[in-house]
Amino acid sequence: MCDGLVCDGYIYRYLWDDLAEHLPVAHFHYRGHGRSGLPVDHGQLDVPAHAADMNAVREHLGDPEVILVGHSLGTQVCLEAYRARPDRVRALVLLCGSFGRITHTFKGSDVLSTVLPNVQDFAERHPRLLKALWARVPVGIALKVGVMTGDIDPAKVRVEDVEPYFRHALHVDFQLFVRMLRAAGEHSAEDLLPRIAVPTLVVAGTKDTFTPPEVSVAMAESIPGAKLALVQGGSHVLPLEERGRLREVLRDFLGSL
Repeated sequence: MCDGLVCDGYIYRYLWDDLAEHLPVAHFHYRGHGRSGLPVDHGQLDVPAHAADMNAVREHLGDPEVILVGHSLGTQVCLEAYRARPDRVRALVLLCGSFGRITHTFKGSDVLSTVLPNVQDFAERHPRLLKALWARVPVGIALKVGVMTGDIDPAKVRVEDVEPYFRHALHVDFQLFVRMLRAAGEHSAEDLLPRIAVPTLVVAGTKDTFTPPEVSVAMAESIPGAKLALVQGGSHVLPLEERGRLREVLRDFLGSL
């Protein structure tokens, strides 16, 4: 199971148990996330580096046959892990993610990709200031902003389910976050999609503003034989707000393998 950026597994709170009913489950933390320490080499923060880490975890677990599951950034990591080591990959499950260049489609525009270089430059020139500001954002305010922007629907998601994300994000090094985001925005696995030769499930929400559903639709259409599950009203935190629907989709997909 692969996370999104600045995530340490909160999105898999329910999916972990649902998948564990059918097969063994493993989850790891990216460099500088959760229980993983800061990287020694800050140049190794791109998508291929995360994919190499995941493949190392596969080998550490005895190199079993695996189904790679990725949410958000994790989708790109799964695709690159498959590119590097397609052997013993049984299937791909790509949730609310894109094949790449995510900063060019965030919120339906390329504004983020335009401003990100300046943000990175400022962060590298004023690391202490950014670290202080980043670490002092109240979790309650961050949650309220998420609700105000429509990225969190309090009628469908419990506060205690998304609060761990904001608490963890405050502890992630800001420069590391910006570098990883920029690297993900420059990465693309579009060339790989037509050559994927394992069963693939793409799940998207119609109200996902982080990864617009049309991106997921295009990805599914480019992967031979891929199955697309477009969940009406689902957002970027679809695994939390649509647990029953996702469990049903996964059960059907796993049953077809």
